[in-house]
Amino acid sequence: MKAVCWHGANDVRVETVPDPKILNPRDAIVKITSTAICGSDLHLYDGYIPTMEKGDILGHEFMGEVVELGRAVKNVKVGDRVVVPFTISCGSCFFCNRDLWSLCDNSNPNAWIAEKMMGHSPSGLFGYSHMMGGYAGGQAEYARVPFADVGLFKVPDGLKDEQVLFLTDIFPTGYMAAENCDIEPGDTVAIWGCGPVGQFAIRSAYMLGAEQVIAIDRVPERLKMAEEYGKAKVLDYTKVDVGEALKEMTGGRGPDACIDAVGMEAHGTDFMGLFDKAKQAVRLESDRPTALREVIVACRKGGHVSVPGVYGGFIDKVPMGAAMNKGLTIKTGQTHVHKYLKPLLEHIQNGDIDPSFVITHQLPLDQAPKGYEIFKQKEDSCIKVVLKP
Repeated sequence: MKAVCWHGANDVRVETVPDPKILNPRDAIVKITSTAICGSDLHLYDGYIPTMEKGDILGHEFMGEVVELGRAVKNVKVGDRVVVPFTISCGSCFFCNRDLWSLCDNSNPNAWIAEKMMGHSPSGLFGYSHMMGGYAGGQAEYARVPFADVGLFKVPDGLKDEQVLFLTDIFPTGYMAAENCDIEPGDTVAIWGCGPVGQFAIRSAYMLGAEQVIAIDRVPERLKMAEEYGKAKVLDYTKVDVGEALKEMTGGRGPDACIDAVGMEAHGTDFMGLFDKAKQAVRLESDRPTALREVIVACRKGGHVSVPGVYGGFIDKVPMGAAMNKGLTIKTGQTHVHKYLKPLLEHIQNGDIDPSFVITHQLPLDQAPKGYEIFKQKEDSCIKVVLKP
């Protein structure tokens, strides 16, 4: 089969690789009909996530048709259309039983690697380094899905791929980010980053009852989408002092909740941004936490900070004094996708949201390297790339 393979920083190639096989009775093989490039994939593309190996198959947002099943998989049948959560979960451990699916104790065979860096391992992830299990990803023609009796979610008839593809990751991620804010009627939510996750966080914040959403970015087409589709008020951080603007917009108090939907490759326009970039370049700091610093400082006293943006290691100069003295509640984590599949599907079926609004580019799988560059460089007004095998 053809698959998108990692070969180093800024080097992905479409190659012919062996077809996946059933290895376990709980496995399934899915013929992929749609897959996407995620902002988290850029962290791999840029070389910031450790334990990648040449030839690793990328991709964790994918869906398709079941073509083969292990004998223990009874919840779906061959021919079913399914979406596949990017987190791999066993369904029966301490964490899965508490709806903490991305913290599964049984799905990462390389948990010991993650434990060295993090103390404990999250669940296994598709296409996201050997530290997260070394699983082949879904930017390919076929994929093996472990724990398929838990992880495959059947798509009802009448819905297009583009409407349900993002149930695999970015729609639940944006929704969980907003849910972590404990939004109450009348709340103002500020969101750093208007990429795909930020766009879904905007829509989700309103669905959960926010009165006002303020979206922060520097890319014109992202700000336009946040304003026109998301009905958010927007701030271009290259043109205004975001902290001062947020105070003005909230009567001097600050937003009730702040979301960092940027993560480890945030751009900074001041000295601290240069500091982070220099330290990251020589591996004295793994991530650039510009957005996280701003979120903590801007949030009102007693407010909520939500961090769906991916962080991979260690960061410097985080204002923990502000977080502690203001009594902030901070929530973060990989998304518990399984928890949100059914309720978010109902929102789609009810017409509350059509997730395809974020798609700006659709390309054949063969053009994945071009797709990565367009997405990274934000060329041609790119916000989200979908690949078609």
